[in-house]
Amino acid sequence: MLSSAHLIWAERVNWALEQVAMSEFVDRAPHHLSFGQRRRVALATVLAMKPEILIMDEPSSNLDPASRRELADIVRSLDVTVLMVTHDLPYALELCPRSVILSGGVIVSDKSTREILNDKVLMSENRLELPIGFDPKLIP
Repeated sequence: MLSSAHLIWAERVNWALEQVAMSEFVDRAPHHLSFGQRRRVALATVLAMKPEILIMDEPSSNLDPASRRELADIVRSLDVTVLMVTHDLPYALELCPRSVILSGGVIVSDKSTREILNDKVLMSENRLELPIGFDPKLIP
């Protein structure tokens, strides 16, 4: 018989898996999951702890476009503060209203992501580049 603490954790795990649309995979071994599915399960692992702040380091790296979109939809649906470290500037524009640029451990810019991405001098000085053909002015 499970203790009440185990039941509470089981409820949290099930809730977290629902948040990342992975409930149906609860009994599947990790090596039988795609990379994107493993990323979502990793996110569920953190969500089960009910964090106040979710820190994500390069969350879109190595994801195919569909998995990238699914993760963005999940992140937008969460009721938690998100701190994201990324060089994926279109993803930052999509998910982060505000961005901070660090250089040598010093904050060199702290303003809206859109303002940063439209500041060609700031971007160049900090070795940041947008993908070819991407214009943040065209994104609503």
